[in-house]
Amino acid sequence: MVNRVKVRTFDVIIEKDEDGWFVADVPALQACHTQGKTKKEVLENIKEAIELCLEVEEEKKNKQKTGFVSVEKVKVYA
Repeated sequence: MVNRVKVRTFDVIIEKDEDGWFVADVPALQACHTQGKTKKEVLENIKEAIELCLEVEEEKKNKQKTGFVSVEKVKVYA
């Protein structure tokens, strides 16, 4: 059996902050950002951050399995 790895591409926004650090953000992934002293370092770091963000998304998907439970009548005094 062949184990195939899915390749995904993400847009990464890179900015330089007031202290000279490079900051990278992935708009398509919630809270996926990192920093580095050089552009090369921030690109290496964002690859790792993307992998971690994708793992977290997958875990959330697996935990969010929902299903019908019931319909209830609830009395309130108003």
